[in-house]
Amino acid sequence: MENSPADILDQVATGLRELLSGDALAGSSDAERAGVLAGLGLLSRLMDAAIIETVATADVDFGHRYGCRGMNEMLQRTLLADAPTASRLTRAAGLVQRDVNLLSGERLPARWAALREAMLDGAIGVTGLLGATAPFEQAGDRIALDERIWADAILAAMARGRRPDTVDADANSADLADADPSSADDEAGPPATAEDLRQFAQVLATVLDPDGAEPTDCQAQSRRFLRVGRLTRGTHPLHGNITPEMAAQLQLIFDAFDNPKVGGAPDPGVLFRPTGDEAGELSDEDPFNSDPRNVIDPRTRGQKRHDALAAALGVAARHEEMPSLGGAAPTLVVTVDAKDLASGTGWATMAGSEAPVPLHVAAHTACAGAIQRVLFDEGRIIGITVSDRVFTVHQRRAIVARDRECLIPGCHVPATWCEIHHVTEHARGGPTHTDNGVPLCWWHHRSLEHSGWEIRMNGGVPQIRGPEWWDRERKWRTPRLSVPTGPPRRRLLRT
Repeated sequence: MENSPADILDQVATGLRELLSGDALAGSSDAERAGVLAGLGLLSRLMDAAIIETVATADVDFGHRYGCRGMNEMLQRTLLADAPTASRLTRAAGLVQRDVNLLSGERLPARWAALREAMLDGAIGVTGLLGATAPFEQAGDRIALDERIWADAILAAMARGRRPDTVDADANSADLADADPSSADDEAGPPATAEDLRQFAQVLATVLDPDGAEPTDCQAQSRRFLRVGRLTRGTHPLHGNITPEMAAQLQLIFDAFDNPKVGGAPDPGVLFRPTGDEAGELSDEDPFNSDPRNVIDPRTRGQKRHDALAAALGVAARHEEMPSLGGAAPTLVVTVDAKDLASGTGWATMAGSEAPVPLHVAAHTACAGAIQRVLFDEGRIIGITVSDRVFTVHQRRAIVARDRECLIPGCHVPATWCEIHHVTEHARGGPTHTDNGVPLCWWHHRSLEHSGWEIRMNGGVPQIRGPEWWDRERKWRTPRLSVPTGPPRRRLLRT
């Protein structure tokens, strides 16, 4: 007579209580303790699988029949879990749920069939399942069905300890489940952690998504903001979302100050306190932006704060008082394949941030920095070349004196805070010369490629052609400065 599910669970609970009774764990050796943790990890993943499969095989009215508003509340009450945990479990159940064929009554394959088999075997838990599938679920229909099935097989095999490049993508989920990860020396390996799966899934989704990192970057741009909260018990809370390249730069600065040779960041010697209306000003609405069409600068106040911090981080990283990291100033390194950069396809990566970024971010970073080409041959470095494309201090001062502020009309960020942009890209033969450099704030530099603004040099004088909403005739115009240059102290606006 087969035991019921309740009887099996009682046996497991009894065994765990025996394990926890007395001082058996406290007296364990290191090897025994490591073995216990590995075994408990397997049990934890199997428990996740049992809960997810129970939820996935229940009908939509299951929770209602027990007086709950839905499955989420049912899980909170039966598992004594909080709402976020219950939500994660229900999301995971939706990924591996097998619908029923109305004609035959048989269960159809799950959306993520191979990962479901790996989950039932205890190779992957709820965290790994959600992390492995999230990038593909976000991409939606941009990734074709056959490609998603291929990714499902790759990720499931990786969860079992197999190398992704040794997986037969045409094999079905049952074959992958029965495969022995140690059947060949070149296929054997430790099972992937949930974090390994999440990172690898992100790379896979970027490769398979025809739009690459662009959709994610567009979402990041719309969600970025920074806000300083009210003074509370002597401190101001900082809230916001920052883009991957800004997070990478911030992480580099943290690393520089955390260097044991530096001894940490210096203690703050000055305390700034808000006064008057500034202390209570927390609204995201910009009181100085009265343009009803919002065509001059569409950024919210929080987004402007984000961009201001991004500019400050760039200045701070280049400042002479910034502690060095590895013998040099904290330098944001963007890695991109030379062929991808030349063809305009693919994506870039940055040390300090796991998110892939579109190529225009790499171009933006390289425009104001130096390019170091590293040639690899089967993992070995066989050549290093450096192309100096950074404007010198003297060139930068001359450009600042000429243009005074960000070249884009309506933007009055001082040129001293700006990045120097190559009007003709360095990759296309543009020289690092004052006749080819103009100041652009962080935001306008990063968005220049798709914002509609165009810049050219006419006899060494910068000219602007704006988008149609700014200038219906779209003529090339020489910007006029808004910064007073001397008496009479008139304020001139850009045309």
